[in-house]
Amino acid sequence: MSTYVRTAVTTLAATAIAVTGLLAAAPAAPANSPAGAGHPSAGVTVKMPAAVADRLGAEREALLDAVSADVLSRSHDARDLAPGAAVGKLADEGRKVVVDVRDVSGDWARGVAYVEASRTRHGAPEGWLYIAHREDGQWISGLEGDREFADHVAESPLVGTAERRTMRAYAEGKVTPDAQASPAGALANTNGLLLPWMPDYYMTMTGGPHAHDGATGYWSSLDFAGGNASGLVRSSREGTATSMCGAGGGWTRVIHPGGFSTDYYHMHNTTYYNGTSIARSALLGSIGTDTCAGGSATGAHVHWALRTYDADYNGQYTWLNGRTIGGWAWWNGSIQYSGCGTRLGVTACPGTAIYNRTG
Repeated sequence: MSTYVRTAVTTLAATAIAVTGLLAAAPAAPANSPAGAGHPSAGVTVKMPAAVADRLGAEREALLDAVSADVLSRSHDARDLAPGAAVGKLADEGRKVVVDVRDVSGDWARGVAYVEASRTRHGAPEGWLYIAHREDGQWISGLEGDREFADHVAESPLVGTAERRTMRAYAEGKVTPDAQASPAGALANTNGLLLPWMPDYYMTMTGGPHAHDGATGYWSSLDFAGGNASGLVRSSREGTATSMCGAGGGWTRVIHPGGFSTDYYHMHNTTYYNGTSIARSALLGSIGTDTCAGGSATGAHVHWALRTYDADYNGQYTWLNGRTIGGWAWWNGSIQYSGCGTRLGVTACPGTAIYNRTG
């Protein structure tokens, strides 16, 4: 959680964030400029519909500062640095920090924020849903995993009934990760989760278990391409979907009941979702090479990642090793990308066609 307090609130124009047309997407003033000095949002790229900017008025910069400070304190690559130094370091690597303000109602705001992945290697970005509340003249930002985020989910008018029910189900003990099946009864699968295409069709696994960023952390991710599923990427289970890069971007996150969420990256022809309730196997997009939030892709595929979504609303990438998804138990290899899946005595390693099974 971050609150950013100052005695004077300058207008958005003073920090060089232009709000024109339907969507603003422009960097704030550099940290070393007079307008940017002392503001965590200095140098951050801002996306904001013009109507939202108008409703925020003079509060825009204070909101952006609060969310930016929260993001930079949580980012693996920025959290040990002062905001200005962190944004500068990432910029030197060709990476942006993005704050997307999507909805505002009264003293509430919500959206998505992310730190781009390096574009020099295969990897994926860091991203969070956030909800912010203005209390006593100060914006209090909550990112996924903050206690403030959980409080805001319970109270904010910007969270719909179905979305709130999905996000709170595990925290309230209404479902458990391994016992709660999807409507199809996929009891053998962890949390009823399928692979990211239609059941009983196949894609080719191009990368076994590996870290979400291709470097550090739990080996949470798999890569898939080709097959007879027409390249269509679908949700692993019902839940609440958000297009992390906005309309046209190739990164979607789905929060599922039962303590897990899933990420899908590099897609094209995507369906836009903004906290939208979707069914199991809902269409998200097609395999592609999109890098809307950094990283790289040498061929059309989907990068699928497993995340926990625990009782504290903390979304973190988690291990695949020993868990069953889509009817296959997944196992780490000796190095990243080399691991395999097993099912009924069959072992499938990278380069193998994988059929998606409900049990």
